[in-house]
Amino acid sequence: MLTVLITGLAIGALYAAAALAYNAMYSTSKVLSFTAGHLFMISAVMGAYLMGQLKLPLAAGLGGAVLASIVLGLVTEFVAVRRILARSQEHLWLLSTLALATIVQQAVVLWWGTEPRPFPRLISQEFTAGIWDQKYWLPIAGVAVIVVAMDVFYRHTLFGKVFLAVAEDPFAARARGVATGHIRAFSYAIAGLMGGLVGFAGGQLTFADFSIGLTLSLYGFIALAAGGMGSNLGAVIGGLVLGLLSTLATYFFGGEYQRTIAVGLLMLFLLLKPEGLFGSQQMRHV
Repeated sequence: MLTVLITGLAIGALYAAAALAYNAMYSTSKVLSFTAGHLFMISAVMGAYLMGQLKLPLAAGLGGAVLASIVLGLVTEFVAVRRILARSQEHLWLLSTLALATIVQQAVVLWWGTEPRPFPRLISQEFTAGIWDQKYWLPIAGVAVIVVAMDVFYRHTLFGKVFLAVAEDPFAARARGVATGHIRAFSYAIAGLMGGLVGFAGGQLTFADFSIGLTLSLYGFIALAAGGMGSNLGAVIGGLVLGLLSTLATYFFGGEYQRTIAVGLLMLFLLLKPEGLFGSQQMRHV
């Protein structure tokens, strides 16, 4: 049972990281990009390719994986978000980000294949380590580092305060001379950095598989909805709870109930507390 709980926390950390990536992109653009999970997928695949096939060292594998994820984040902002927001405030980004996510996924399938491939070991360790295996604690540690770094960035840096100002009121920030378009692009690069780090750290748990992009996009959104839009604390708690519930459902009832539990949790929050655990209700002025 302890192994089940540790596995649930590790998987929940990946869901939490996907929810944090959603938050980073949403904060400055008010867009929920469906490429959120693909930031992690491209990192895992690129890391496995660089270290597993090309036999490059850890530093090169990590750098290449993170760079690929950041580039995808910037491409998402430039191709699927910026042009849509410049022409319309309607929810057309639903289609543009979904289309880009599909293109990226199919491109990875053509290049990498459909079979999941193992991710190289990052630290020399026996496979008999049990609950202390690196595949469990590396993604948890990665999310913990990201949460602390984001808190320091927002609270103690001038650029972080500008970031918060754009997230709060982009029109007022633009009137003050802030280049809101550049800040929005930077937020997508931050999401890519998150996806690159955690996707690489969790590669041994998820394997290098094209399908984890869609999975993390779905479960990250559910974690975000449960925790509350815009709340990083809610994203982390929602992701960990969802990971534990999904893993326990698999353990007790079978894998076919995992997605049922996740979607059921989403419906429960949408019905009883639509703003999530730590979200705030939005007042609409008429």
